[in-house]
Amino acid sequence: MNPNPLHLYLHIPFCHQACHYCDFHFSTNLAQKKAMVDAICAEIKLQNTYLPVKNLETIYFGGGTPSLLHPAELAKILTHIHQDFSVDPQAEITLEANPEDLTIEYLEAIKALGINRLSIGIQSFQEKNLPYLHRNHSVSDSLLCIARAQEVGLSNISLDLIYGIPENTMSDLEKDLDTAIQTGVEHISAYSLTIEPKTVFGQQKKKGILKEIDEELMSDSFLYVRKRLTEVGFDDYETSNFAKNKRYSRHNTSYWNQEPYLGIGPSAHSFNGFSRQWNVAKNGLYIQSISEGQIPSEIEMLSPENKLNEYLMTRLRTAWGIDLETVKSGYLACKRTFPQLEIDHWIENGIAILEKNQLRLIGSGKLMADKLASDLFVV
Repeated sequence: MNPNPLHLYLHIPFCHQACHYCDFHFSTNLAQKKAMVDAICAEIKLQNTYLPVKNLETIYFGGGTPSLLHPAELAKILTHIHQDFSVDPQAEITLEANPEDLTIEYLEAIKALGINRLSIGIQSFQEKNLPYLHRNHSVSDSLLCIARAQEVGLSNISLDLIYGIPENTMSDLEKDLDTAIQTGVEHISAYSLTIEPKTVFGQQKKKGILKEIDEELMSDSFLYVRKRLTEVGFDDYETSNFAKNKRYSRHNTSYWNQEPYLGIGPSAHSFNGFSRQWNVAKNGLYIQSISEGQIPSEIEMLSPENKLNEYLMTRLRTAWGIDLETVKSGYLACKRTFPQLEIDHWIENGIAILEKNQLRLIGSGKLMADKLASDLFVV
């Protein structure tokens, strides 16, 4: 592995149906799709001096639905990456995918390209939930694509599941987890259903069509996910992420460790240790700017307060917790008093433990990770 690991994220804004982050529908317009792939390749060249060095340990195709890319398009992007960066021979190269895209031919082709990890948007193994979640696949599609991936040798597979779906019960959640466990995958990401104002769910909520599940059931679901997965050998290494045999997502872990990364594509974010940069979200404006040799982005220089707050927010969600010496140094840089009494209170109330100067949340504390982090923020 690289002594100073660096990471590349590619935001691929293609989707099977129009959604809130796409301003046009790529999956049915080949000309627009080609224009976006060309722009992404051009941005790789434009951004090749952003990171302090050029040795990549992870590459992540996210979005959107990157599995709508033809293998030849993925090959083109990877070729441009290799032209401008050095890629570690053991690099983790992830593709987010929808089950219906993963034919045996597609899986064999992407494996030949060097893609060695899949993050599959299963969402639920229950047929009744899939139309509600606007998914085009069936449960049989989900099970078949996992088996196919394992058959071709793509064993590093993560499944995305959603809980907290209205009208679902704890029994429904148990069935989803049991099915996921039975597939034999070694990574599961489990997220509570969130309802953002500009999404389809947000509009349904505004009209009174959709009702969120009550807070107590959501809390019970959160705790049950942890209990069920840890009892069969998964580590709950981050609030929403679980892995067997240390198959942690190296790419996502890099974010929580504040390691530098470059984001390519519309709305992609980058971090070099000193500043954050984010690209414009509008696809058309992104393509136009890149064609003119301009990176359509905004930059924010990070203050000591920004750095400390981001460290607290990301690390408290992980199994590693926060290093108190790092936090104390952060408070000193911000000219603030270290909140010793607050931390002592967490420990006394059994929601955190302190081991070798690492403060970790436990039990119900994990349920409150974001709230507890905000209690320590410097504002």
